[in-house]
Amino acid sequence: MNSRGSWGSKVGFILAASGSAVGLGNIWRFPYTAGKNGGALFVLIYLIAVVIIAFPVLLAEVSLGRHTGKNPVGAFKAIAPKGMWKLIGYLGVITGIMILSYYAVVAGWTVGYLFKSITGKFQNITNQIAESNFSEFISSSFLQVILLAVFLFLTVYIVSKGIASGIEKFSKILMPLLLAILFLLLIRSLTLEGAMKGLEFYLKPDFSKLSPKVILDAMGQAFFSLSLGMGTMITYGSYVSKSEDLPSSSAWIAFFDTFIAIIAGFIIFPAIFSQGMNPAGGPGLVFNILPVIFSKIPGGIMFGSLFFALLSIAALTSTISLLEVPVAFLIDEKRWSRKKSVIVVGLITFIFGVPSALSTGGVKFFSKLPIVGKSFFDLWDFLWGNLSLSIGAFFIAIFVGYVWKASKALIEISHGTEKFRFASFWMISIKFISPVIILLIFLSFIL
Repeated sequence: MNSRGSWGSKVGFILAASGSAVGLGNIWRFPYTAGKNGGALFVLIYLIAVVIIAFPVLLAEVSLGRHTGKNPVGAFKAIAPKGMWKLIGYLGVITGIMILSYYAVVAGWTVGYLFKSITGKFQNITNQIAESNFSEFISSSFLQVILLAVFLFLTVYIVSKGIASGIEKFSKILMPLLLAILFLLLIRSLTLEGAMKGLEFYLKPDFSKLSPKVILDAMGQAFFSLSLGMGTMITYGSYVSKSEDLPSSSAWIAFFDTFIAIIAGFIIFPAIFSQGMNPAGGPGLVFNILPVIFSKIPGGIMFGSLFFALLSIAALTSTISLLEVPVAFLIDEKRWSRKKSVIVVGLITFIFGVPSALSTGGVKFFSKLPIVGKSFFDLWDFLWGNLSLSIGAFFIAIFVGYVWKASKALIEISHGTEKFRFASFWMISIKFISPVIILLIFLSFIL
């Protein structure tokens, strides 16, 4: 039996890949990043960046995966067997494990807050109580490790079932459920008194707030929200048949990812402004501010529960893809079975995840590491979620544009499609625009 597998349908691939892209970055990170960068202006730049940068790199990764039928390491080795390019593939595999290790910690928060909401813990709370509750929650070492283990177990279980019977099957359930919850919350948020102020903040750009930081933040959000730079889309692309229309499928993936991020803003900003709260609430926006809002609106327990269920589902669809990258590597390169690969990678991820789970106040050493002066969680996010993804994405664009050659990539992209109308634009972007902008994003992290 082939442990590798393949997608059972075009819809399955689109939903699974969209699920990979849709995660906490869309529903947690996007709103607070937009909030601190002026709202509508950030959104406008973000949308432009999706088209100009993110989509071309997404299509490059998917086409590279389908052409080689391999994981990130195998894909680079297949085209450049004698060079050092395979190191970028190894970087992607390691990055997938490391991001999953701390991402699963935040995913565990969503599960914890789902139970808090269901049990009515957010009734009649103030901002101060909400902040205190969150600090107490993330400082509980035992609880954080348990939630990390629970979320990784769910992820391991789904990935162990394979491509069609595991990832695709669950994506066909989770993604429609996510969309249904999203629209219920959207309706409730837009009908709150004072919601129009939030819509104005979100839809009316203030160009006086334009700055290099706003531009770089928007471009970085557009890029990283699509799971680019670590080989996830190379891996998912490797399961796609030659008859698949790659430009169409990639466009749908980019659309769903962007659409859900935009809708999340339509949910959160009207709710924030309806209660006269600050939209620039930072990372604590979801866990500190929204519980207070849910406590004040009619049906708050139900809508709060739906929101954190939405976050949990979004996180799960992403953790599945993060785990699949190293699993595909072990299946392809080491000839391991899927079950063995999933269990080993799951255990390694858990081991690396424990320090992150203990670094939010539970253990002093991990909460503020000597020399670096930041928590283990923040250090890991900086190293793997910022620097490593930027490096990987830059070299993927260079590899496709200049080593494999953009012209050869276009031949692969053309399989299964009548005509790729934006071929010239794609070539310009993958060879010139995307690498330069990714390099600027990388420099913004280190300077």
